[in-house]
Amino acid sequence: MNERKLLVVMSVLMLALSGCGSLNVRLPVTENAATQQATATAADRKASELVNVAQIMPTPTALPAEALAEFDAEERVLINLYERVNPAVVYILISQETRTNRGTLEVPAGSGSGFVIDTEGHIVTNNHVIANAGRIRVTFADGSTAPAKLIGGDPYSDLAVIKVDVPAEQLVVAELGDSSNLRPGQRVIAIGNPFGLQGTMTMGIISALGRTLPESSESAGGTFINPDVIQTDAAINPGNSGGPLLDSRGRVIGVNTAIRTASTTGGQPANSGIGFAVPVNTVKRVAPELIERGIVRYPYLGITSRESLNLADLAGQLGADVKQGVLVFSVARGGPAERAGLRGGNENDTVVIGGVPVPLGGDIITAIDGAPVRDFGDLISKLTANYRVGDRVTLTIIRDGRTQQIEVELGERPR
Repeated sequence: MNERKLLVVMSVLMLALSGCGSLNVRLPVTENAATQQATATAADRKASELVNVAQIMPTPTALPAEALAEFDAEERVLINLYERVNPAVVYILISQETRTNRGTLEVPAGSGSGFVIDTEGHIVTNNHVIANAGRIRVTFADGSTAPAKLIGGDPYSDLAVIKVDVPAEQLVVAELGDSSNLRPGQRVIAIGNPFGLQGTMTMGIISALGRTLPESSESAGGTFINPDVIQTDAAINPGNSGGPLLDSRGRVIGVNTAIRTASTTGGQPANSGIGFAVPVNTVKRVAPELIERGIVRYPYLGITSRESLNLADLAGQLGADVKQGVLVFSVARGGPAERAGLRGGNENDTVVIGGVPVPLGGDIITAIDGAPVRDFGDLISKLTANYRVGDRVTLTIIRDGRTQQIEVELGERPR
C-alpha cells in the first residue's frame, strides 16, 4: 500500500472514531443518505434517553442477609401474635329499643371492643361501651355472633364484664399479663374495632405510666380518679374502647379506654398519638368482683385534694419542710377521715396555684402504713391496690408543723 492510500484509510478510521466517543459499525445497506441520517439521529436520541433513564433510576442497595433475617423474624412475630390473639377479641354492638307508631324498633346505640377472659364466656370491655345498652351482641373474629348479657360494670375503673353462652371449645381466651413491671419505651400492640373496622391491629410504645383519669359521680357528689393508667402512642380510635393492649408476646397488659385529642373524624374524636389504657392488674382485681357480685367495693378515705398539686410550691405557706404528700382540702361529713379526726383546709385562707384556689391549714398526709405518699393520685393508687373496705390504716400526717399518726378505718366509696 502506497503512502497516499495509507493516509486515506487512516482518515476514514479517524472519521469513524470521531463524534460521541463511540464506534458505530454498519454493514453496507441500500439506504439513501437522508434515511441513514434519520436512522442515526433516532438511534442517538434513543441512546440519550436510555442514558438519562439510567441516571434517574435509583440503584437498590442490597441489605445484609442477617438484617433481612432480623426483619423477617420481626414480621413473623407480629403475624403470629395477631393470629393467636385476634380470635379472642370481639366486636361489641349495643342497641336500644325505640317505640314508634309501627311498633318497637331496635336502634344501634354504639359499638366497641372486648376480649374473652375464660372458657365460661366472660368478656372484659369498658363500662362506657355498655353503659347505655339495651341489648348487647358480640361478633367473633370468624364472623359468628352471639347475644351477650351484662354481668356487671364499674364506672370508677371504666371496666365491665359481659357474658356469652357459647361452647367452650369455640372460645379463644386471651392471656392476661402483668402491668406492675411495665416500662416507658416498651413496645405495645392494640387490637380492636376502630370505626367498626373489625380486627384492626396497630403498634406503638408505652409513652408514660401512672397517668390518672377522672370519673365523676353525681350520686356521690364528687370526682374520683382511676390511677396507674398507661399512656400509649399506639393508634386508638372510637371503637377500640374495651379492646386489649398487648405486650410483644401477646399478653394483655391493659384495656384501651380513652384518647386525648382536639381533632375529629366525622364528628368523632380521632387519634392524635395520646391514648390511655386501664392496666391489666386492675382488670385482675375488678373482673372477679364483677363476676361474683356485679359491683366493685372500693376503700374510701373521704377527703378531697388536687392530684397535680406540688407541695414544694407551697413550702412557705405550709409552714413545713415537705416536698411530697397530700394536702387535705376538705373532709367528707360523716366519712372515715372526719371520724378519725383528720382536718381539712380553711376556705378563708387560700392561695391560687395554676388558677385554682388552694385552701391552707389542712393536714398533710405523707405516708400510709409507713409507705411514702407522693401525691393524691399515689394515695388513691395505694388504697385501691392494697386495701379493702373495713381495713384499718395508719396515716402519717403533718399538722401545724408537727408529725403525728392517725388511725383510720376505711369506708366504702359512695356510688
